[in-house]
Amino acid sequence: MKRMTDDERYMKEAVRQAKKAALLGDVPIGCVIVYEGKIIARGYNRRMADKSTLAHAEIIAIKKACKKVGDWRLEGCIMYITLEPCPMCAGAIVQARIPRVVIGCLNPKAGCAGSVLDLLHEEGFNHQVQVEQGVLEEACSRMMKDFFKELRERKKAQKPIRTETLSQ
Repeated sequence: MKRMTDDERYMKEAVRQAKKAALLGDVPIGCVIVYEGKIIARGYNRRMADKSTLAHAEIIAIKKACKKVGDWRLEGCIMYITLEPCPMCAGAIVQARIPRVVIGCLNPKAGCAGSVLDLLHEEGFNHQVQVEQGVLEEACSRMMKDFFKELRERKKAQKPIRTETLSQ
């Protein structure tokens, strides 16, 4: 049996966080931040629960990690995130000076670690990020697909039938 790498072990915890978001009815995105081999912060999407566009997994985790280390700079940390970060979160990662980000699956509609834009490697910025993609990719991708499939099915079930078109 293949031994699990550290990246896989920490990504598994990010997946656990993402499942908490799904239970709240939010997009299942989870994040953990590791410092010196220890998880110092966890976060999961809470946009719906908090009614805030800022309640992304990465932002929540960064806030907790900064409090834990007592600095806005997270220079010795590694972030594990189930989905490629959006522009806001990619900007926060650069601002926090996080040196390494491990991503589960890509986000072709809003990803800013190479899919749509690549803010983590923008030469004009004073900080670039080492990025590892595809760790537990299948599990992360499946979780997103299942969530949106279920959401579409729920919306379809709630659509009322327009009776005026049936009687014609």
